[in-house]
Amino acid sequence: MDRIDRAEEEIAHLRKTVDEMSEIVARQSLEIDRLSRRVGLLMEREAERQTDMGGTVPLADQRPPHW
Repeated sequence: MDRIDRAEEEIAHLRKTVDEMSEIVARQSLEIDRLSRRVGLLMEREAERQTDMGGTVPLADQRPPHW
């Protein structure tokens, strides 16, 4: 096998790896977006729950006592 054949084979393997990694990153991006929306909804729900309990400022928005 000469140098050009080896180089073409290596390029083919690298392209396959890049394509696989691209698919993984795309899936992770979708999962991060989905999880971010869920966290946002949970934070809103908790803020509403704390407000309903009579608090004026949601606990998540209060400064810690050491500040």
